[in-house]
Amino acid sequence: MLLGLGLVLFAILLGLGTWQVQRLHWKEGLLETIDRRTHAAPLPLADVERQFAAFHDVDYTPVTVTGTFLHRGERHFFSTWQGDTGFNVYTPLQLDDGRFVLVNRGFVPYDLKDPAKRRLGEVAGKVTVTGLARNPLPEKPSTMLPDNDVAKNIFYWKDRDVMASSAGLPAGAALVPFFIDADRTPNPGGLPVGGVTIIDLPNNHLQYAVTWYGLAAALAAVLILRLRRPAKEG
Repeated sequence: MLLGLGLVLFAILLGLGTWQVQRLHWKEGLLETIDRRTHAAPLPLADVERQFAAFHDVDYTPVTVTGTFLHRGERHFFSTWQGDTGFNVYTPLQLDDGRFVLVNRGFVPYDLKDPAKRRLGEVAGKVTVTGLARNPLPEKPSTMLPDNDVAKNIFYWKDRDVMASSAGLPAGAALVPFFIDADRTPNPGGLPVGGVTIIDLPNNHLQYAVTWYGLAAALAAVLILRLRRPAKEG
């Protein structure tokens, strides 16, 4: 019976190792795609929209867009930046065709959440923003995250539709189906601090694969010794 359990555990360990190898190949492909996209020239918004319509994936694609910020519609996403706690400021940008796109303008410290404390950063008139397109999240990414507090304008996960619907946009306003993270171009007064997109994705799958395969090899050695012992004793 113990031998049977050992064989089952051996198969499980092999399966886990193989799964991590598959995850390794997936992560390497993802990192290669991100590197290629982030080093490409910015595209017009229309080109990125066509990419999204075709593949539903525009993450980290450089894009340039022109419009007018609707600052009264700021949405605040709880975040940290360089050790400080605060918020990423998502502001609706109205395009020439009347649609809106939510732009992550960057980070502000916790005690500067109130836009009245950073008026210089509320640029007026038409602006051009260059940044990275970001896919919308289909759902809350983890049950460990708190629910968004829409009444207090504090978001713990980026629910694009709720962000837009609570931003005071005109009735019937159309929305570009993805976000844009603004680049490091300084804003007047220094806030928000742009260029806060985190691209450094961990890739530990090879280490995990070696661990699982190593445990499988150790278990195999134990099983072989166990099988040989009765023969030697006889």
